[in-house]
Amino acid sequence: MRKQTLLLAGLFLMSFQLMTAQGSPDYDGGLKFKFNEDGSKYLRLISWAQVQANYNTDDTFDANGNENSKLNFNLRRARVLMFAQINKDFLILTHFGLNSLTSSTLSPTGKGDGSQLFFHDVWAQYNLGKDHTIGGGLHYFNGISRLNNQSTLNMMTLDNNRQSWATIGLSDQFARHLGVFAKGKFDKLQYRVAINDASVSSLDSRTAVAGGDAVYNGRATLGSKDAGKTYAGYFDYNFLDQESNFLPYKVGSYLGGKKIFNVGAGFFLHPKGSVIDTGTALTPNLEGEDVSIFAVDAFYDAPIGDSGSALTAYAVYQNSDYGKDYLYSAYGTGSMIYGHVGYVFKGDKTKTRYQPYVSYGTHSYDAVNDDRSTLGVGVNAYMSGHNSKLTLEYKNETFGALDANTISLQAMIYL
Repeated sequence: MRKQTLLLAGLFLMSFQLMTAQGSPDYDGGLKFKFNEDGSKYLRLISWAQVQANYNTDDTFDANGNENSKLNFNLRRARVLMFAQINKDFLILTHFGLNSLTSSTLSPTGKGDGSQLFFHDVWAQYNLGKDHTIGGGLHYFNGISRLNNQSTLNMMTLDNNRQSWATIGLSDQFARHLGVFAKGKFDKLQYRVAINDASVSSLDSRTAVAGGDAVYNGRATLGSKDAGKTYAGYFDYNFLDQESNFLPYKVGSYLGGKKIFNVGAGFFLHPKGSVIDTGTALTPNLEGEDVSIFAVDAFYDAPIGDSGSALTAYAVYQNSDYGKDYLYSAYGTGSMIYGHVGYVFKGDKTKTRYQPYVSYGTHSYDAVNDDRSTLGVGVNAYMSGHNSKLTLEYKNETFGALDANTISLQAMIYL
């Protein structure tokens, strides 16, 4: 028995194979365990970590009035993703990890809420012919825009545009809903649509007050019959090279590895997802308001001639209706325009390559006269494509009295 176990372990180790990743000359992606000679039966494994040092240029204070340190460290992401097929007609994917572990979320024995691992994705899917698939579980086949489906492995900017993850923690678990989905393509048009259960719990735990603004916790307040379902979809037309839609995670930058130009549009609907009180303080009258979010976007990523340099550009317009004068954290009823552009300098792919970039977003809200503006200026140093990179970014965010300035250095490795 022991010899058989050792033999199996040896075969697994010998079956490691390199898979495709963006821009890495050394390592082409996750590890692959083959269960047959042609590799059609397999298990793939990917692991990554993003560690940040953040310097806040402004003076801030804690709840006791003590001045906070300007320099803080953050384990932004620590993840493991694996998926397997033993038959070409079906697949199972599991993705777990943690996010934003800081000194304030550390716990003495690692059992606190902030230091807990949890499932990001767990779903099963079944192929309906060559180009169409259905599935279900805790999944990331989201609607709205490309950035609402963004992979965290290959973002061009330091992190995703926060408002583009438009329902995170409001009706879902960390941008994932529990439900069923369909995805596929018709020639150059790719699609993904989903019907999901809305989460009972929500980051927005406020109570609707008479004559006040909407709050986004309709499932908890009105019940699953009236406010229990969400509907999402995203469609993008691939004019040039065709992107893979095997997994839901959209690539942030190909570093010139493909020639991509896509135009997309998407939506998210949650009937009676928000609640308003049309009564009085003595006689409340709770009513549901529909949540509806729509967006159009465009993505371009291509090499520039034969120079070895490459351009990445993205732009999105998003219209968000969370209910009457809704405003919670970064989210609110109104509209958003966001874009970013980056340029990879030519160079030897076996050596460090640099990509300066700039991002800008402006967000208007019905509830207030002030607009939220975010400006990011940074540079990526790719030591082995996205598999090993450093990112230095300055970010400024203004909104009303807020004028926050942060300088971040992030190290990322994924295998």
